[in-house]
Amino acid sequence: MAHKVLVTHRIPVEGLKALEENFEIKLPENRHFSHEELREMISDYDVLIPVFGFEISRDLIENGKNLKIIANFGVGYNNIDVEAATEQNIMVTNTPKTVIEPTAELAFALLLSLVRRVAEFDRKIKHKEEIHWEVMANLGHTLEGKTLGIIGMGNIGKSMALKARAFGMNILYYTRSPLDYTDEKAYSAYYIKFEELLRRSDVISLHTPLTEKTHHLLGDNKFMKMKKGAFVINTARGAVIHEKALIRYLRNGHLGGAGLDVYEFEPNISEELLEMSNVVLVPHIGTANYETRKAMAEEAANNVVKYYKGVRPPNLVNPEINK
Repeated sequence: MAHKVLVTHRIPVEGLKALEENFEIKLPENRHFSHEELREMISDYDVLIPVFGFEISRDLIENGKNLKIIANFGVGYNNIDVEAATEQNIMVTNTPKTVIEPTAELAFALLLSLVRRVAEFDRKIKHKEEIHWEVMANLGHTLEGKTLGIIGMGNIGKSMALKARAFGMNILYYTRSPLDYTDEKAYSAYYIKFEELLRRSDVISLHTPLTEKTHHLLGDNKFMKMKKGAFVINTARGAVIHEKALIRYLRNGHLGGAGLDVYEFEPNISEELLEMSNVVLVPHIGTANYETRKAMAEEAANNVVKYYKGVRPPNLVNPEINK
């Protein structure tokens, strides 16, 4: 009998080809199933493939009497109650490989748009606002010679470093486990203590997961230690930044600007951010391109296939599970 797979959202079916032969796949007819629909169905399924940001709560997991694996469609898995899944002996996986380049691309796009004021002037021209076409008007900043401070030097942080190096930036980083000497040379990146990174960086780019330790990692006491005029880029998770504190330091002129893909209370965005010309905002689109969405589906499907072949899935996030 085929193993039954429940997919919460309409993701590219081409990416699920690895499951077609030995699995029975259930996808929603519309954009996604409601939580109520999932509660009614989940007890009949062996595999759940949820989308990042879509809550998979303890009660939903406990209703999944036959669940063996939750293969998250996304690198972030704070949408899943992993503790509850582990208690039920259910494996949880994510898709870290396919999100690397598109997320780093977007982070750098936000940075360029911000420092060269691309989004600001695009908006002003289209709205027919007054613009002075003068030699010392409309000035932004160049990236060459500036210092980029990367918080979280995982795969996305490394990709960001390579892009920054191509633009002539100096690269500092802070992470729990520093790179070895060979990797530091390869990325032209130098490990530095967190507080020192804040003081020395012209740009801070966040590439760290959201945990209890990283919640509000950047708040009032950290913003005040940054260089005056520093820029902040966040394509990680919204709550890594205390949003109200960010607004305060943008308003008082201490920060030069911010490029944000994620928000503390998304999809709600603080009204103050919407009114600021030195803030570039996009709606959590770090991986939002068709090629990546298809590849994410393939990576999630591969985790499921590996499990049913008796192989520990490569992207297991609760390795303590007893299987």
